[in-house]
Amino acid sequence: MAPVTGLHIAFWAAVALLVYAQAGYALLLAVLARVLPARAHAAPQAPAQLPHVSVIVAAYQEEAVIARRVANLLALDYPRERLEVIVACDGSPDATAQLARDAGADRVLDGPRAGKVRTQDAAVAEAQGEIVAFSDANAVWEPDALRALVSAFDDPRVGYACGQVRFLGEQGGNQEGLYWRYEMWVRALESRLASVTAGNGAIYATRREAYLHVDPIMGHDLSFPFNMVKRGWRAVYVPEARATEPMVPSIEGEFARKRRMMSHTWPILLRGGMLSPRGYPALYALMIASHRVLRYATPFLHALALAANVALVALGAGPVYVATLALQVALLLAAALGGPLPLRPLLMARYYVLTTASLAAGLWDWLRHGTPAGWEPAQGTR
Repeated sequence: MAPVTGLHIAFWAAVALLVYAQAGYALLLAVLARVLPARAHAAPQAPAQLPHVSVIVAAYQEEAVIARRVANLLALDYPRERLEVIVACDGSPDATAQLARDAGADRVLDGPRAGKVRTQDAAVAEAQGEIVAFSDANAVWEPDALRALVSAFDDPRVGYACGQVRFLGEQGGNQEGLYWRYEMWVRALESRLASVTAGNGAIYATRREAYLHVDPIMGHDLSFPFNMVKRGWRAVYVPEARATEPMVPSIEGEFARKRRMMSHTWPILLRGGMLSPRGYPALYALMIASHRVLRYATPFLHALALAANVALVALGAGPVYVATLALQVALLLAAALGGPLPLRPLLMARYYVLTTASLAAGLWDWLRHGTPAGWEPAQGTR
């Protein structure tokens, strides 16, 4: 038997961590959900009437969709006198603000360009609701979505709740819908056992007193849940609160979108407090390490596995390593062919390779020139 070397250890450690990050973690949660009791809920303290909710839509250059967004919110199955619709324009140079007023928004804030987070902060300062909910300008909520979302706050320990978003438009080749369905299943398990490790921008809410002011480059989707947990709140997923949002049509567009998102994610991970275990219950710390830290490390684990595999084959390590190298090369070749040949298996390989690469590209962008607080609407989603 050939001696075990550092290359062998590096290769198999990288492979094991990749398998765990992409599939093993979800399977572990599924097992825990079967053997452990669901997280106990505090006795509901349902109010005599539904809470007063302010729904905030931060908008920049959204004249194509803002009227529809306001109309959708005003048509929700929620008492009108207990619903406040606020459109907060982030220095939008088009007619977004006027169209929001014409559509019947209760408040339209037309501030200077400051970025999405600071625009949301300004809207919360003006909001009247005891619950503040948030939505993207291009999202559409189902009629009962708000009732379902705010029902999470019947538990006095819940500070944050996010709903379920489905992406429309998979005919363009992007495989994000398939990934997102898997992601929502994982978040449902996290919520059942402890708290979610991330939310989404299409549909979420917080208690007014739990709302956090975070660094303007650190968006709510990732920075709110773990910070809520550190402060003693629960962050939960409410699948009955459903929304839809258009998908970026192409995989290349999804790569660009995720690259931009990751330039905001790495600051949260590396200097925003996510890596500090202080305030995390043990199970939640495992979730953060598995679902966030390891997931974001996958491009570097792939690079390590490939480099170690090439070196082992060059040293004549044996047929097992020839086979594993062939599998890695096949994945890269399939991703390359997924451009000119839009076959589902090739598209899935292309989606996986490009979205994994986007994690490293976002880190490079942040380290090279920082991350701006402002944002642009994703191409093809309006």
